[in-house]
Amino acid sequence: MSPIQIALLLLAVAGVWAIVELALTLRKTRTVVDSLDKTVTDLNNTIAEAQPVVAKLDGAVDELTPALAQMEPLLKSSKTAVDALTSNLVEVEAVVRDISEVTGSVAEASNAVSSVTDSAAGAVQKLFNKVKAPAADADRKLAAAAAEAEQPTERVLIGDDDAAGDDDDVQKPAAKPAQYYTYTPAETSEESCDE
Repeated sequence: MSPIQIALLLLAVAGVWAIVELALTLRKTRTVVDSLDKTVTDLNNTIAEAQPVVAKLDGAVDELTPALAQMEPLLKSSKTAVDALTSNLVEVEAVVRDISEVTGSVAEASNAVSSVTDSAAGAVQKLFNKVKAPAADADRKLAAAAAEAEQPTERVLIGDDDAAGDDDDVQKPAAKPAQYYTYTPAETSEESCDE
């Protein structure tokens, strides 16, 4: 074989190899193109589904545009209202402060009047007590004397029973329960309470 035939044979093998590689590449390209075609179809479907939503959003933005144009004057008027409210609150604070001062003055005047009336009432009370005291003392002494005449003498031991046995002056309590007497200055009434 001549060197030209060997070169041609090598060229033929390289050509066949190139054709096989080209076929494999075209096959992979066809798969990629099919995949890309499916992706473009899905994207077209998504865009078709999104078009009504975009149209609704566009309509909503068109409706909001006049409202947004009105918001600026509303914000300016609300700022004016807040400023007016702030000045009104300052005035109310001044009025409350004035009312506080007035009520403080009224409370001081009330305390002064109360102290004057208390001292006058105390003087009148002392005057009546001086007039009433001798009569009340006499009634009280009579009631005490009457009560002592009616009340039996009993001694009650306070403390330890052993020490009581040694003392002759201490008498044991009577078998009947102790009686308590209550006296009022005007009359002598007797009330007994059982323990």
